[in-house]
Formats: sequence, C-alpha cells, structure tokens
Amino acid sequence: MKRLFGIAQAEANAALDKLEDPVKMTEQGIRDLKVDLTKSLQGLAEVKALHIRAKKELEANSKGATEYENKAILLLQKAETGEIDAVEADRLASQALAKKEQMEGRATSGSKNVEYYGQMVTKMEDNVQKLKSQISEWENELKTLKARATVSKATAKLNKQLSSIDSSDTLARLERMKQKVTEQEALAESYGEVAGLSQSTVDDEIDKALGSAATSATPGIESEALKKLKAKMASEKSETTNSEGESSQTTNGSQPENNNATNNGNGDQSELEKLKQKLRDNQ
Repeated sequence: MKRLFGIAQAEANAALDKLEDPVKMTEQGIRDLKVDLTKSLQGLAEVKALHIRAKKELEANSKGATEYENKAILLLQKAETGEIDAVEADRLASQALAKKEQMEGRATSGSKNVEYYGQMVTKMEDNVQKLKSQISEWENELKTLKARATVSKATAKLNKQLSSIDSSDTLARLERMKQKVTEQEALAESYGEVAGLSQSTVDDEIDKALGSAATSATPGIESEALKKLKAKMASEKSETTNSEGESSQTTNGSQPENNNATNNGNGDQSELEKLKQKLRDNQ
C-alpha cells in the first residue's frame, strides 16, 4: 500500500509539474500579495484609529485632572476669603481632588495605550512598506521573466526551424530555379527572333543584304559611289551605241536575219540577266 501510494503521489506531482506555469504562478502570487496588502492597510487604518482615540482620551483626562485641581484650589481660596464655608469648601475640594485622581489614573492607563498603539502602528507601517516593496520587486521580475520567456520561445522556435533545414535540398532547389529561369530567358529570346522574322519585308531583307552601303546616302544627296556608278553606266552606254553603229554600217542589209535573231534573244532576257551581264562586262 505504501508503494502504491508513493507511485500515485509521484504521478500526481509529475502531472502538477507539467501543468504548473511559472509565469502564471508568479502572477497569482502577486495577486495574493496585493490582497494581503489590502488587508494590512485596513488593519493599519484600524490601529491608527485606536491610537488617535487613545491620544485624545489621554489629552482629555490630563486636562480634566488639571481642571479639578484648579477647582479645588479655587474652593480653598474662597473658603479663606469667607465666601464659602470652610467645611463645605473642604468637602468640595476633597471631591475635586478625588476626581483629579481618577482622571490621572485614566491618563496613566491611556498613556500606556497610546504607547502600545503607537508601536503597533510603526510596526504595521514597516510591514506595509516591506509588502509594497516586495510587490513592486516581484512585478519587475515578472516583467523580466515574461520578456525572457518570449525571447526564449522565439529563439527555440527559430533554432528548431533552422535545425530542420536541409542545406543540400535548398541548393538543389536553387539550381533547379536557375535552370528554369535560364530556359525561360532563352525561350523569350527565341520568341523575339521569330517575331522579328515574321514582321520583316522584302525591302528589309534587301537592305540587310546590302548592308550599310544601301542606307549610307542621305535622301536627296548623291553619294560618291552612286556618282561613279552613274558615270560608268553612261560610258558603257556610249560605247555600246558606238559599237552598234559601226556594226550596222559594215553589215548593212547583209545579215538581217542574224540581227533579228540577236535582238529577239536580247529581248527575251530578263532585266536581272541584263544587270548581271552588265556587271560581268564591268569586271
């Protein structure tokens, strides 16, 4: 039975340790201290009230004893002057002195109460100040503990995440991402080239084949190359005209069929063939 009771007690303590939160327990302790502080303040107020009442009673008794003594003196003085009968004055003075003794006895006990209540007030005020100081200290420590607990939880969570990261897997993902981006860039470039080809015209192809020579001349102004070409073509034309005149003079009427055949052959040639023949002649 002892062993079973010990096992149950150990399990209960372990469960309580798991459920116990230091921060919450500290907060509860501070709340309990504040309740104790409130009760202490109430007790201090009550003891102070007793102390004030005892001081007032002491003052009243002391004042009353003095007054009765003064009254006894006045009675004796009046008896000496004959204003009051001496026997009556002695009786009244005796009663006044008796009242004075009562007041003095009350004042003596009252002074003891005043001293006792004063000590209690001083002690309770010290306890209240200590309790206030302890509450303030615990509240500051609680703030520090809360901040440390928050930082420790965040740090533990971050370290846990960092410890679960696979660096090799991350690098592999980065490499795959780089490869994908490279492929997308190449695809975009190829689409741009295809779009440029689809939008090009015959004139664009001719200008591209001719290069900068076709576009170097400013509109309205003849370049040196163009002037040379025109002069060369004019000289070739004049030479061709002279050669045709001479051949017509020497073979006038003798070979009409051959000339006609030649002219027909030249007529069948396309403009491109003529241009090619002209370029070969110029070479």
